[in-house]
Amino acid sequence: MKIRYGTGILEYGPGISIDLTGVEVVTAIETYLTAYRVYINGPRTITINGALCDKGNIYVDPSGFVTARDRKISGRGWSK
Repeated sequence: MKIRYGTGILEYGPGISIDLTGVEVVTAIETYLTAYRVYINGPRTITINGALCDKGNIYVDPSGFVTARDRKISGRGWSK
């Protein structure tokens, strides 16, 4: 997982981009299902829009923030 500022130029800041590997995307989906008490036992194939997923991206708007490794990252710029 890579967390960095977005590459867009927006009025209020660059936002935040979170890049995930395919395994991280699948782990997130399985965690979501578990939160809703859906449990899968045995081999499975998880696809996104009919294809295997090799990567994913989450974009956080400049008005939002991400907390990672005990640090708050603002979509407008770094803060403590």
